[in-house]
Amino acid sequence: MTGVPLEATWQPSALELSRRALRRRATTRSVLVALGSSVVLAAVLILSVVNTPGWKVVRETFFDPKVALASVGPIFQGLLLNLLVLVISAICVALLGTLLATLRSLRGPVFFPLRLLAAAYTDFFRGVPLLIVLYLVGFGIPALMIFPRMPAMFWGTIALVISYSAYVAEVLRAGMDAVHPSQRVAARSLGLTHGQTLRIVVIPQGVRKVVPALMNDFVSMQKDVGLISVLGAVDAVRAAQLQVAETFNFTPYLVAGLFFVILSWPMIRFTDVVTARLNKREQSGGIV
Repeated sequence: MTGVPLEATWQPSALELSRRALRRRATTRSVLVALGSSVVLAAVLILSVVNTPGWKVVRETFFDPKVALASVGPIFQGLLLNLLVLVISAICVALLGTLLATLRSLRGPVFFPLRLLAAAYTDFFRGVPLLIVLYLVGFGIPALMIFPRMPAMFWGTIALVISYSAYVAEVLRAGMDAVHPSQRVAARSLGLTHGQTLRIVVIPQGVRKVVPALMNDFVSMQKDVGLISVLGAVDAVRAAQLQVAETFNFTPYLVAGLFFVILSWPMIRFTDVVTARLNKREQSGGIV
């Protein structure tokens, strides 16, 4: 016994080293082939577009660098409004969606009116396009003159919360229904009430099961916050419209689109990472 750890004396065999080298060469070759095919495809697409008869007009109308640079500031200021609406809407949607999902999970005939009301809400607002909800809320409710004058951002936020709460509620309900009934029975046998069972046992497990779907809803809402411009709110889309009206050039729309892509891309990638991690845990037999 020399006292030297086994890991310090172990060395990979020649066969193992050759296998590792082979895998490295295969990985390098795959990366080079993928990069080459991507470059060829991009070149073909670019050449196909730039050789079209109307490319010159399109380039001047949609890809004017001077107009793009001049519109970055106003559009970015409008994007800050979109971010504010997004944060407020996300918090309110999480609360209202959880409430609706909980109402639909209530047991007993005495709660039938609440279940019916929650089901009617989710069915109706999942069927009505968000744009129509924006018009109904943004123009219909103020016309009643029972509320003081509020900015368009306020009514746009309300419409987003109303519409997306229906989708999130159904996603959460699906996750809660996926929790095995034995979890509820075990919680009740320990003396927990129905509300405590939902809060401590069912909802946390249900949320973990539908994290990818909830993240996709959030990504979708990141894009749809731009629709509040139809109510007159000067967000990124409305700022781009004003720039287009001023310059008679559509480049600001492209700038606004790029801003929304930059806003959504981190969450999209994060959603992919979380989904892959959950799938790996599930396939390996871990508890999701």
